[in-house]
Amino acid sequence: MRAASRPGAAQARGYALAVCAAAFLSTTAIFIRYLSQTYGIPSMVLALWRDAFVVLTLVPAFALARPSLLRVDRRSLPYLAAFGLVLSLFNALWTLSVALNGAAVATVLVYSSGAFTAILGRLLLKERLGGAKIAAVVLSLGGCALVAGVAAPGSWRGNALGVATGVIGGLAYAGYSLMGRSAAERGLDPWTTLLYTFGFAAFYLFLVDLAPGLDLTGFARSPKDIVWLGTIWKGWLILFLLAAVPTVGGFGLLNMSLTVLPSSVASLVVSLEPVFTTATAYVLLGERLTPAQLCGAAMILGGVVVLRAFEGSTSGAGASLRS
Repeated sequence: MRAASRPGAAQARGYALAVCAAAFLSTTAIFIRYLSQTYGIPSMVLALWRDAFVVLTLVPAFALARPSLLRVDRRSLPYLAAFGLVLSLFNALWTLSVALNGAAVATVLVYSSGAFTAILGRLLLKERLGGAKIAAVVLSLGGCALVAGVAAPGSWRGNALGVATGVIGGLAYAGYSLMGRSAAERGLDPWTTLLYTFGFAAFYLFLVDLAPGLDLTGFARSPKDIVWLGTIWKGWLILFLLAAVPTVGGFGLLNMSLTVLPSSVASLVVSLEPVFTTATAYVLLGERLTPAQLCGAAMILGGVVVLRAFEGSTSGAGASLRS
């Protein structure tokens, strides 16, 4: 019985970490929406500084508390560089989606990642795709569709770029989840992984923001736009807090959950984030969701409940049989 309890306890810990990650991450859209609306900062510039401030937060913290987290095997650097590229793509698309769609809708759209992660996890990492997971994916996708309003007449014509950006961002997020699980299987510490992936992501976004002639939505029009906020210290403080609190906390806890849970399960649990974001956006930004969108949020929550109830019981039964 003791051997049977260990897998269940580890899984419960993984679920708790994923739910906490969702709670932390749910505030990122609020920060991004406020910065975009108040200061008009281009999305790519905002994404760059968010990633850079994560690194500037973690380096001194690790140096003081646990210097070993700063070191990584050189053989892991190419993998972390590729991981950072996926993260930079996700952060860029996510930030642009918030600017185009608003905090609540952008957050729900990105959780189309649950379906992508489940399918790709099955194909690439041989993760199990059982009935509970399929039901959770269906509920999550249905909820995303309702919140995004894609069934409403003219919704694609009116905001096709916003919806497409959000869904492609979901695919990039699925890539992040899969690579996070793979990093755990390689034995990389989740906090070291966080530091290096955000470092590489900041470097890639810096190169993009320096590229000349990118006259596109959300991109810096000239290199001087990189310091868009200038001497607006309140804006810099809010940008730093965005990186230091919800980003470090959210992605750190997500990486820790991926050491315990399959990437598809962690991704579906973290899809609770839209529920948290919707409530916060209602209180702080005055964003309102229609009854259909609220129904969509409830479907996402229901998918996580189904996943936890049936995946958990299946895991427990399997553990008992193995003992």
